[in-house]
Amino acid sequence: METRAVVIEAYGGKDQLKEATVQLPELKANQLLVKVAATSINPIDWKLREGYLKQMFPWDFPIILGWDVAGDIVEIGADVTEFKVGDAIYARPETTRFGTYAELAAIKPENQNYAEAAAVPLAGLTAYQALFEHGRLKEGEKVLIHAGAGGVGTYAIQLAKAAGAYVITTASPRNHELLQKLGADEIIDYHTTDFEEVLQDIDLVFDTMGGDTQKKSFTVLKPKGRLISILSIEDEDLAKEKDIFAKAIWLRTNGKQLAELTELIEAEKVNSVIGATFPLTAQGIYDAHALSETHHAVGKIVIENQDNFISQDAE
Repeated sequence: METRAVVIEAYGGKDQLKEATVQLPELKANQLLVKVAATSINPIDWKLREGYLKQMFPWDFPIILGWDVAGDIVEIGADVTEFKVGDAIYARPETTRFGTYAELAAIKPENQNYAEAAAVPLAGLTAYQALFEHGRLKEGEKVLIHAGAGGVGTYAIQLAKAAGAYVITTASPRNHELLQKLGADEIIDYHTTDFEEVLQDIDLVFDTMGGDTQKKSFTVLKPKGRLISILSIEDEDLAKEKDIFAKAIWLRTNGKQLAELTELIEAEKVNSVIGATFPLTAQGIYDAHALSETHHAVGKIVIENQDNFISQDAE
């Protein structure tokens, strides 16, 4: 089966994004064929497009970017039992050059539209795993979430609050009202206040910034505190010196966790914050990458399909 896709045929700038017709591989026994209603932009998209991750992912061209999907199942493999044709699902596709093979899927939350659902998988699972699987966040603990208004940060604030934690975040003043609504107990304006000077005895830091922000974060943690980063641990000796558990993580696909996120969404404890929406075209994704690269997008950037893109997802 052929379908239209936005691909890159070489690493480089946003001008490498182009529309093409691609041949879908044969549907395997444990896979789903999904009509994509929406996807979303994550920093991995443009970092991979630029070639920053080519050693980690040495793929052949063309490459279809995009690792979030929400849509309807149009065909199922012989071994698929949890889903049926017509189900509305969302998933975090496996990181392959096709951008459409998924290791997990879950029924779309009933109280979210496709755009809202497409925003969830990668960012929501990243926040979930950082806070609970690796960070071991518990009720009553203090957590500092850097860049709370970003795609991952907006989910992390809500998840931490739902778990009963005291939530502190950093953000520019224009986003303070939003973050208060999401559940942040304390918001630090990073333009005027150095969080290192006003915080102490923090149990967990969720680092999405790296650099000086990560280095300063070690000073606000209590002894045996935890720092989880989605980048890298730049000074492991400093972590040992401060008696801090520091770990860099990479998202692991997990259908059970996505189903848990669905329950929280349907209970209205977690919502998607969509800062911008673009069409699923080469120009639309070009514009979405440009916004993501500013590092100042609020919430998630969503791509809506106005045509008939198809993706093939594993159960």
